[in-house]
Amino acid sequence: MTTFPNRRWLVIPINLTGSIDFNSVLESSPSSLRTSVDGTKTFVKYEINEVTEDYSVTVPNLETGEESSYSVEAGIYGRPSFYSEEYPEYNHEEILALLATEEWTIPMSAENIR
Repeated sequence: MTTFPNRRWLVIPINLTGSIDFNSVLESSPSSLRTSVDGTKTFVKYEINEVTEDYSVTVPNLETGEESSYSVEAGIYGRPSFYSEEYPEYNHEEILALLATEEWTIPMSAENIR
């Protein structure tokens, strides 16, 4: 079982940070975003709800007693409005592997420890 099974991370160019609605992601502000070593990329995390098959729901109107129905289509819900398949989306294990690369983490050496 994966850690955070419904959480996703979306890597985006840093110039898209103005498009982020911080109410729809788990970061609080532009200053809370981590950037790549070269400063060109960042990422946001968010929770998704994956619906694997279509279903219908019937709910009563508490005021009128009438029932109304609606359908929910299979798909992934909860992605931020600026989501695009153009940008890579990662699960927990994948983002940890990415963040361990030199693109996101400066390697430890005697020079950077000082």
